Amino acid sequence: MITLPRCSGILLHPTSLRGPYGIGDLGAGAYRFVDWLEANGQTIWQVLPLGPTSYGDSPYQTLSAFAGSSHLISLDRLVEDGLLTKGDLADAPPFPANSVDYGWVGPYHNQKLASAWRNFSGGADQSLRQDFERFVDENHFWLEDFALFVTLKTRHRLRPWVEWEREFRRRDPAALAYAAANFAEQVNSERFRQWLFYRQWRALKQYAKSKGVRLFGDLPIFVAHDSADVWANQREYFLDEAGNSTVVAGVPPDYFSPTGQRWGNPLYRWEVMHADGYQWWIRRIRALLKLVDYIRIDHFRGFEAYWEIPASEATAVKGKWVKGPGAAFFEAIRAAMGELPIMAEDLGLITSGVEKLRDAFGFPGMKVLQFAWSDPANPFLPHNHPVNCVVYTGTHDNNTTRGWWENEVDPGTRAFVKDYLGHDAGNIVWDMARLGMRSAGRVFIMPMQDVLGLGAAARLNTPGKAADNWTWRMPANALNHRGKDALLHITRLFQRHPDQQPKP
Repeated sequence: MITLPRCSGILLHPTSLRGPYGIGDLGAGAYRFVDWLEANGQTIWQVLPLGPTSYGDSPYQTLSAFAGSSHLISLDRLVEDGLLTKGDLADAPPFPANSVDYGWVGPYHNQKLASAWRNFSGGADQSLRQDFERFVDENHFWLEDFALFVTLKTRHRLRPWVEWEREFRRRDPAALAYAAANFAEQVNSERFRQWLFYRQWRALKQYAKSKGVRLFGDLPIFVAHDSADVWANQREYFLDEAGNSTVVAGVPPDYFSPTGQRWGNPLYRWEVMHADGYQWWIRRIRALLKLVDYIRIDHFRGFEAYWEIPASEATAVKGKWVKGPGAAFFEAIRAAMGELPIMAEDLGLITSGVEKLRDAFGFPGMKVLQFAWSDPANPFLPHNHPVNCVVYTGTHDNNTTRGWWENEVDPGTRAFVKDYLGHDAGNIVWDMARLGMRSAGRVFIMPMQDVLGLGAAARLNTPGKAADNWTWRMPANALNHRGKDALLHITRLFQRHPDQQPKP
């Protein structure tokens, strides 16, 4: 159960930070953002999944549920560690300032990280080497599979693991031993990158804690098929002899999509996971809680029931509901770890069974203001919010509030918003922010795009859109934007500032 005081925060993925190397990272820009949060009364920084992305660049389809994205490693911090020189970074190309070009970012960062590995191998500081060795030992349970997976994937020209030779695809022990021995240099370099990510993230987390800022992480319920997780644990998924999924995840047809959504993620064999006490999940949650203070579980409803689609189907129409692991899952996790700092993403088609599961463990749900404007009984309207919930103007999957108002709101909805506010929406962004701050909900979170008053062009993700997602970055001088003054004012006005909370 999350036991937070009345508070507020900002949703901003680290890739959207400013920085000189084409993508936001864990360097000076991240620390400046933490300082900005503290200065403006915010005590939550919410991020998206932090794993290494693949084709499509989505943080919800990563190569590992445990690994961190090497794109987020601060190259400047490697200079401070003596693993690179300023001269090594003098050739930084003119990356786009306000968006991420992953096709450009990847090769540049890989080149610099390869140089850092060579320098580390050639004689790193003893304290760094000891920290690296300790990290490898403590994370052996996932790190070895991941490092070998990425090495083999690279040597197979990034093809999915189901297209590798059978002995690698089926994880023949002799073949894996051969690869580990003959490709040891690359395997070790992958371990090194993970150590760098975890080391830098731990330092950032500690700094945030010193400033009174808590980190909200994100845990997708499903993993990508082309991932180290599925490759290393094939018996825990519904796969055929070749390793291909027999059934996949998605959601059924609804008002927004007549064919539903076929996500394509492999589905868990829950009975297999139950038999060993959900050990993979326990390790996954423990690993994430080393990086963040609280966890949002994406698609929480899948633990109660999930939409199973035959892999042969091109759409989600011919799927069916299948019961999930339910309360037994969370009881096992709680028995192993104690009370769980979890928030449930309970959007979409939510049944009484999902609500019962959420409430049985005291998990707060989500209330998104953009979804509120149907009728006075809508549970997303502020007067219907319970205390135990997290309120948003919008999420990473929504348009910005300004973009929503300008492009998606019909005249009837505009009239309802005006009636609810009691006046014309003179500035819809701050009208919505005031509603969220005023809510009884214990936590209110606002995407950074809304603080900056940005329109649809600043949208981070459009579900169902195949390209041009996950690229937005803050404009120059964003942290000096006047939105910070409005944010601080309403944070104090509605008693969410840390100075206004009871002292323990």
